Parts: sequence; C-alpha cells; structure tokens
Amino acid sequence: MPAAAATRLTLVPAKPSRANAALALSRTRLRFSSDMRSKTGVHLGDGDEDSFMGSLYSGTARHVDIARNRLEATMEGTMEGSKTRIYAYRWVVLGAFMMVNLAVQLLWISYAPVTGPAAALYGVSDLRIGVFSMLFMIAFIPLSIPVSWAIDTLGWRRTVGFGSAMMGAFAVLRGLAGANYGLAFVATLGIAAAQPFLLNAWTKVPALWFPPKERATAVGLVTLANLVGTAAGMVLTPALAESVPIPTIQLYYGVFSAACAAVFILVSREKPATPPSDDAGQARSLMLDGLRHAFTVPSFRRYLVMSFIGLGIFNGVTTWIEAIVRPRGFGPQEAGNLGAVMLVAGVVGAVLLPAMSDKSGKRKPFIGLGLAMAIPGLAGLAFAPTYPLLCLSAAVLGFFLTSVMPIGMQYASEVARPTPEGTSNGLIQLFGQASVVFVYLMAALRGADGSFTVALIVASVLLLASAAISLSLKEST
Repeated sequence: MPAAAATRLTLVPAKPSRANAALALSRTRLRFSSDMRSKTGVHLGDGDEDSFMGSLYSGTARHVDIARNRLEATMEGTMEGSKTRIYAYRWVVLGAFMMVNLAVQLLWISYAPVTGPAAALYGVSDLRIGVFSMLFMIAFIPLSIPVSWAIDTLGWRRTVGFGSAMMGAFAVLRGLAGANYGLAFVATLGIAAAQPFLLNAWTKVPALWFPPKERATAVGLVTLANLVGTAAGMVLTPALAESVPIPTIQLYYGVFSAACAAVFILVSREKPATPPSDDAGQARSLMLDGLRHAFTVPSFRRYLVMSFIGLGIFNGVTTWIEAIVRPRGFGPQEAGNLGAVMLVAGVVGAVLLPAMSDKSGKRKPFIGLGLAMAIPGLAGLAFAPTYPLLCLSAAVLGFFLTSVMPIGMQYASEVARPTPEGTSNGLIQLFGQASVVFVYLMAALRGADGSFTVALIVASVLLLASAAISLSLKEST
C-alpha cells in the first residue's frame, strides 16, 4: 500500500457542544490538511475535507472510521494515478531521434538517382555504385544482434548517440574523398556500420516514452523521417548535380548529418522520470532468452519472412530507380522525381495508416491491406509506358508498402513480449536488410536492353505471397 494510504490518524470525535465543535472542527481541518500535504504530498479538495469533517462533526466513532477509510481510498487512488505520466518532452526526444534517422537515409540513397554520373566520376560500373547502397544492408547483418544487445543492456540513448557520432564523422570523410572511389567506399562502409545503431531502436523509444495508444504512431513518425530522408536524397542529389560536383554534395550531406548527431546527443534522454504506462516499466527478458522466445512465436516468425520480402522490394526499387526508368528514356532528374513521388506517398501512408491502427487497436488488417494494395503499384512500375502512369504506380506502391513498416514493427514487438523491444526490432531489421540478396538478384535479372521487367514481376509474385502469409497472423494484444 502506498505511504499515503498507510498514514493512520487518531481522531477524537467532536464534543456535543456546537460552539466547541465548530472551533475544534476548524482547527482539526487545518491541521489535517497540512498533515496530509507534508506527509504524503496529497492536496485534498474541499469536497474530500468537507466529507471527512462532516463525519467528525457527527460525533460518532463509526462515522469517523467510515470517513477515514473513504479518504484513505481516495489518497491511494491519487498516489496510484501518479505512477504514470505522459511528458510533452517525448516529442523533443522523438524529434531528435527522427533527425538522425533522416540523415542516415539521406546518406544511404544519395548515389542511387545519379548512378550513371557517379560511375563516370569514379570510373567504375553501375553495379559498383549500387554497392554503395548494398553496403548498408551487408553491414547490418553481422551488427544487428550485437547492437540490439547494446540498446537493451547499455541503453538506447548511449547506443544511438555512438552510432550518430560515427555516422557524422564518416559522412564528412566521404565528402572529402573527392573522386577517390576507394576512400569513398571505406567512408560509406563506416556510415553503413552506424546504421543499425539507429534503426534497431525504432520501437524502444516509443516503448519508454509513449503510452500504448501512441506507439504505432510514434514508430510511423520515425518511418516518416526515414522516408523524408530518402526522398530528399532522391530529389536534391540530381538537382544539385546539375551545378555542384558529386563530392561537394556529399560534403554538404556530411555536415548536415554531423549537426543532426550533435543535436541528438544534446537533447535526448534515456527515459522519463515517471513511465508513460504500466507496461513501460515492466522488466523484459534477457537478450538470449528474448531471442529464443521470439522464435517460438509463430506470428513473429511469419512476420520475419514478410519483412524480408517487403524491405527487399523497397530497397531494390529505391536502389535501382534510375536504372529502372533509364531504358524508357528517362534521366536522373525524372528518376529522382519518381522516387520522391513514391516516398512522399509513403510519408502520407506512414502517418495515416499507423494512426488508424492505433485508433482501432488492430494491427493484422492493416498489414494485409498494405501488402495487397501495393501489388498494383509494383506491377505498374514494370509495365507503365508513360511517365504519369509511372508516377501513379510509384505513389500507390509507396503509400501502401511503406505504411506496413511501422505497423508491422509495432506488431512484432507486441506479439514477441517479453522479448526486449530492441531485440525484436533488431531481428525485423536484420531480416529486412538480409534482403540485400534480392537487390543483387534484381540486377542479375536485368534484360539485354537493361530493363527490370522480369525482376519487378518476380517482386510482385513475392509480395502476393507475403499478403497471403499475413492472413495467418494472430492479432496482437
């Protein structure tokens, strides 16, 4: 029982004399209220005091006991209610976290819309420029589990702060590499190694700072930041490349990333003084126990397969966007704009559908809907003959496929409990990044004319299979 409820008061019923009782009542009321404030920190309202004092005035021990018990119950409820609190500062923490995630996505995608010009700058093939993007997925595979352990053991703020500083330093180095492909490769590898430090905390931050009804929305906002970063890279890079050398563009991005890292380190906090909900303060399993438990949950295993397919398709399309439209006569500027259309639509989807999921308290229907409705968009990218149809297809694909990410990650963290959020999130991201094999497969399936039609058809079939798997998921609680 809380301290407030354990405080017992020895009270003497008032004397029958009305004059004496009135004076005693006034003094007792003041003394009682003061005592409650000093010992328990609870301020009683006039209604509570009047109810209690009325029983004192009645002059019966039975009424005193009834009133005292009523007050203790009121005070216990007050103290219990103070165990959780929602802080406005959660949005500051989330905003800083969103910015470093935005920055790493900007760095990841910045070569994709200028694959041809970058290949000419470094004197290498298109595939070796594509490797810059693939490095992020390759580096993720060995680092994901150790980083998840660090997030759950050392704290997400310390882990993300380290990754952010690492990202900023190597991003600046890549800008200073000039036309040296080897140095740019090493710097890109350093940025890629920093990425899991940021991505694996997606569900950890909402779990510590947000109430359950806002968590999918919070993950959706982090997804939004990632999409904005990717869209910015798609649009800004080819636009800037018209007048600015590619190494200088990379230096601009590096300085921006370092600034985002500095802001995060300054304003982020591990967790609020009081948790936002009861489950935010619950203990989680140790990491190895959590891993074992997660793999015993059928719905979690199925979602791992779905994330492998979904993120593989997303990464493949964004990595090869310029090469996909090049055989149809479109250049880097059109490719960048097409990628931006897909990602802006994804931003809208990542805001609307997770919020609808939170409001309804359901995850499964929105996951299945997103996967199924993304298929026409992917097929449109394969066959659309005109640029407007390509843009429409990209918008449909982005809106529905991207919205699955935040909902699915929150779903996975819920069905895998008591597996720590960093561990479950890390596994989802790990399987998604392991889909680098699909990115390479897309390049291998290119036609003699350079088209990606066969690769996009294969992707559509895989997305259909993923939508079918979603029907067997068990709703989270």
